[in-house]
Amino acid sequence: MLLLSRKHDWLGNVRGDVLAGLVVALALIPEAIAFSIIAGVDPKVGLYASFCIAVVIAVVGGRPGMISAATGAMALLMVTLVKEHGLQYLLAASVLAGVLQIAAGYLRLGELMRFVSRSVVTGFVNALAILIFMAQLPELTNVTWHVYAMTAAGLAIIYLFPYVNKVIPSPLVCIIVLTLVSHLLGLEIRTVGDMGTLPDTLPVFLWPDVPLNLETLGIILPYSLSLAVVGLLETLMTATIVDDLTDTGSDKNRECKGQGIANIFAGCLGGMAGCAMIGQSVINVKSGGRGRLSTMVAGVMLLVMVVFLSDLVSIIPMAALVAVMIMVSIGTFSWASVRDLRQHPLSTNVVMLVTVIVVVWTHNLAFGVFSGVLLASLFFANKIARFMYVESERDDKHDTRTYRVVGQVFFASADSFTAAFDFREALDKVVIDVSRAHLWDKTAVGALDKVILKFRREGADVQVIGLNEASETVIDRFGVADKPEALEKVLGEH
Repeated sequence: MLLLSRKHDWLGNVRGDVLAGLVVALALIPEAIAFSIIAGVDPKVGLYASFCIAVVIAVVGGRPGMISAATGAMALLMVTLVKEHGLQYLLAASVLAGVLQIAAGYLRLGELMRFVSRSVVTGFVNALAILIFMAQLPELTNVTWHVYAMTAAGLAIIYLFPYVNKVIPSPLVCIIVLTLVSHLLGLEIRTVGDMGTLPDTLPVFLWPDVPLNLETLGIILPYSLSLAVVGLLETLMTATIVDDLTDTGSDKNRECKGQGIANIFAGCLGGMAGCAMIGQSVINVKSGGRGRLSTMVAGVMLLVMVVFLSDLVSIIPMAALVAVMIMVSIGTFSWASVRDLRQHPLSTNVVMLVTVIVVVWTHNLAFGVFSGVLLASLFFANKIARFMYVESERDDKHDTRTYRVVGQVFFASADSFTAAFDFREALDKVVIDVSRAHLWDKTAVGALDKVILKFRREGADVQVIGLNEASETVIDRFGVADKPEALEKVLGEH
């Protein structure tokens, strides 16, 4: 069964994977160069990294069809390290980031993705779509009309060619046609060659040239931690999005390990750390790529083109690649999230919009996602707390009142729980029935203790019934109501 699965990952969609991989390779070149410039390193550092990461992740990654390479989010984290300590320390930080990501995979941190709500994912997607579009604006400002015409023609080809032929990816047709038109007409427009010098040699496997001591570790560890966290976050979010696009599942923990292995190889081949790329992954999927072969082809063809076909690659007009990335931006953005703003709960909309605003404002995916997750958690806690209520009825014959607690008692609902009891009522006995409730944490236990002790202070006998096993365990651990010093301590605190 495992053998069949692996065969399907590699050979289940050969034509689609090869063509999609070729399109992605072309789209990776200008981005890898641009990200190298952002990080303050030579263009070959980003190109070598993209080649290495794509090839390695194709073999060891947990998400077939997803593209990983050098990314802008990672490049932004490297600027200070490169400026203050140089390239070799960046390579060492990339290796250490890979080690940390492998550790995260073995610690099964990939499973934390289940705590990221759909509204956060939607906000993440929309923010990335906006950032992808914004990244194209420098290529569309202060340029001649030829650039606008070529970009418009490229978009027309991308969206109209599928009506003629659905076998050949329209982004590939766009790149080929616009390159021919630009070259034959001799248009004076910006090309890939203008982005920077392409490497003319294959990468060599070398250990980063840094002292192996605690001083080096102190320099690179903060950067490696940031690279590892942001890399895994963007990778796991992208994997979730590709899961939805392809209606398939993926092994998130294996993806963590795979990204780590890929970054270790990248650092030893003269490349910077990278992670999954949502833009290129969407290009891959939209172009028909589904298996590991598409990722492998993208990496191999990237290296072949920049090293052996650099003369051809250098004449590709940037307008063609801008058209492809605008298509990615439009296809990535969740237009339904805007259309459904009125139908969705306010809390869902707020989480989505905050995620978008923070990511776009800071250009840091981690900040946006953390903000969204934090808000979603607060809204969820508040919603669950409102579902907790307490009913009561009095038995005058036995001078007893029975309180029935329904719902979840935890830090957010503890105050409401305490306020539901009337401590001034003179009673012989109070029964607190929690058979339809659950006590989750120390705060909940403290609230129950407070209620019990206040009733005892008023002279009532208190009986708690219906505790489930989990709630009883928490009470046994944190409860103080039955301890001799409880009355003075608890009432003194509150």
